[in-house]
Amino acid sequence: MPFTPFHMGPGIAIKAASQGSFSLMVFGWSQIIMDLQPLIALTTGQGHLHGFSHTYVGATLLMIVSAVSGKYLGEFGLRVLRIFSPGDAISWRVAFLSAAIGCYSHVLLDSVMHADMAPFYPLSDANPLLRLVSVRMLHVFCVYSGLVGGGVYFWLQFRHRKAIPQQGKRDAIAFKRP
Repeated sequence: MPFTPFHMGPGIAIKAASQGSFSLMVFGWSQIIMDLQPLIALTTGQGHLHGFSHTYVGATLLMIVSAVSGKYLGEFGLRVLRIFSPGDAISWRVAFLSAAIGCYSHVLLDSVMHADMAPFYPLSDANPLLRLVSVRMLHVFCVYSGLVGGGVYFWLQFRHRKAIPQQGKRDAIAFKRP
């Protein structure tokens, strides 16, 4: 992907499907961590554009870094956005799952479009995933998965918020009956 935001599309879809069992904050942080090596290579003109960080071995190491740092940064971000309560802490399981999905999906998506990648290094220098689908189709998938996932997520949130007051009304009515 030319830019990290394209990777967020599938993450938004996963968040919509799994709700509290997935942290979009940790997932997004893992996307940034994954693209630090290409950013440094682009800005300095030195190093491999999609080097070790864009292999599954490198992604495993970056997944650990992303999960550990992302748990705390994600919780901090949720506090800043004022959508965090003490019971909303990101569990270690969710942090590691979200970072793993983020890092491994990043390698998978980039492998389809970047010829300079060797995702299975050190076992192989080949990239069997290259051009598995067209770059255009890959971008369409990422954008549409984000749009559909975002729509589903906000629809579920709306339904949940709408159901809570009605549940409270039913409980209040049931409580008043002798």
